[in-house]
Amino acid sequence: MKPPSNVKTPAQYIASLPAERATTITTVRAFVNKHIPPGYDECLVWGTIGWAIPLSRYPDTYNQQPICYVALSSQKNYCVLYLMGAFRSGSQLEQLKAAFKAAEKKLDMGKCCVHFKSPDDLPLEAIGKLISAISSEKWIEMYEQSRLMTKAGQRAKQGAPSVSKVSTRRADTKRRR
Repeated sequence: MKPPSNVKTPAQYIASLPAERATTITTVRAFVNKHIPPGYDECLVWGTIGWAIPLSRYPDTYNQQPICYVALSSQKNYCVLYLMGAFRSGSQLEQLKAAFKAAEKKLDMGKCCVHFKSPDDLPLEAIGKLISAISSEKWIEMYEQSRLMTKAGQRAKQGAPSVSKVSTRRADTKRRR
């Protein structure tokens, strides 16, 4: 559920929501703000409240948008907490799954988005630890690594041989000699 076009700040985003949703989003927003490491700015990004590396700090992004780390939104039937760290880190994803299981809460998740109706649906203590675990410096490093891998994949699709193909060719050449 995209906010109206005149919504430019997280406070305006919350004000545009129905009262019950506004309360839920306000509670989870305060929780994220309590746990987010220094270096991330709270902003409106992709029609959600986001915590991102600002373009003033890291302008060289592939889409000219801030590098988002955590986001929060109200959708038609539920709220969503986007945990990009769990998408980029297998260990964070496993920790998230284990936290839901230990808390006996149902995990309703997409690639990085956790759906919930109430803050009570979330293992907040564990999510706070996950959010605080990746510094803004580390998140930039992870972003840069993923960009390198994406660029390598694009070169391979465009016909440039992969490292494994080059290694195989070298081995075949040595065997023929």
